[in-house]
Amino acid sequence: MKYILALLFCTSVLFGGTIKIAVAANVSYAIEDLKKAFHERFPDIKVETVLGSSGKLTAQIQNGAPYDLFMSANMKYPQALYASGAAVTRPLVYAQGALALVTTGKTDLSKGLDVLKEERIKRIAVANPKTAPYGVAAKAALEKAGLYDILKPKFVYGESVSQTMTYALRAADVGIVAKSALYSPKLAHLQKGKQWVSVDTKYYRPIDQGIVILKQGENSAETAAFYAFIFSKKAEEIFKAYGYMVP
Repeated sequence: MKYILALLFCTSVLFGGTIKIAVAANVSYAIEDLKKAFHERFPDIKVETVLGSSGKLTAQIQNGAPYDLFMSANMKYPQALYASGAAVTRPLVYAQGALALVTTGKTDLSKGLDVLKEERIKRIAVANPKTAPYGVAAKAALEKAGLYDILKPKFVYGESVSQTMTYALRAADVGIVAKSALYSPKLAHLQKGKQWVSVDTKYYRPIDQGIVILKQGENSAETAAFYAFIFSKKAEEIFKAYGYMVP
């Protein structure tokens, strides 16, 4: 399989057709650059993406949604799909995600998570841990910091990282968000160190994000080509440019 994927990626043969990819919301900020770079190599392959929380996308896949590939925000969901036979490749880590604190106010974020204890912080935007892996990571970080139970009444839940970012910027004093979102052009005006800071990884483990080829894409050379591209040097550069770590 690795040899076939390498051959597909290195060949100059032009493919055609369309592939449909289910993409975790946190990758929405990088996916357009990934698609653009892929299109430069394979101009005749059309890539369609559907964005959503990993949990909801997994439910859609299990109910027969016609996706060829799944880029999840963690490993749990692709592992479940592989175990059920809905995915035909073992989940591999394509990137590691990180958390950040963000504010549009004058909150001093240099204190890190401890700033959330301040009385003037009334609402904290977090991703729902029931549907979004970044919500699970945020919960783990707050629990390790001994803050989760204290702060829970302040939470404003987003069903995905994109919705959480919207709440953080419009409906909350501070948000715990996917760091990758802060590298999007639309948020470039937010200053690192002032309006956003990374959450110390001593409080949580960077999030392994997994990719799998789904049953529908099993015999698709186009799907195999995109899958191989995600592990290329060019894709690695793009992921890093959006704040991810690449194993």
